[in-house]
Amino acid sequence: MPEPEILLTTSRFNVVRQWHPTPDGALHARETIIHPGAVTIVPLLPDGRVVLIRNFRPAVGRALIELPAGTLEAGEDPRHAAQRELEEETGYRPGRIEPLCQFFMSPGILRERMHLFVATELVPGPTRLDEGEQIEPLLVSGDEALAMTSDGQIEDAKTLVGLLWYQCWRKS
Repeated sequence: MPEPEILLTTSRFNVVRQWHPTPDGALHARETIIHPGAVTIVPLLPDGRVVLIRNFRPAVGRALIELPAGTLEAGEDPRHAAQRELEEETGYRPGRIEPLCQFFMSPGILRERMHLFVATELVPGPTRLDEGEQIEPLLVSGDEALAMTSDGQIEDAKTLVGLLWYQCWRKS
């Protein structure tokens, strides 16, 4: 079987052509994105509000309502990345951060494992946005956040998964 062929290398991911055999014995090529993984966080204020963000996404040409999130750095512990990204994007530092689940974002073309956390005991502070980021915090009640998943205001997959997991988590 041919070795994977790197088609594109960027600062955050690689695009590769990989070969896989099918039951009929043929080899088929697939182009996939190899990603180091990422974190997303459900940040909960003591009064039950959820800290969302409005984040401009060049890929879709507009701002989306999302949970804070970010890419893992090489060798970085996901819990540390979650704490870092939460503080950078919202200014909040978590007193507690707990893992909820892990999932693949779009396994048909993308090898990105998302690590989902819930953060509580939040302490406010300044944001530290990366150059070029256009992010603003959006504080909503837990019920309002969940309603936004069904009325079309939230279209981002990691945020849909995160808020639905939050709904299950808060009922337990």
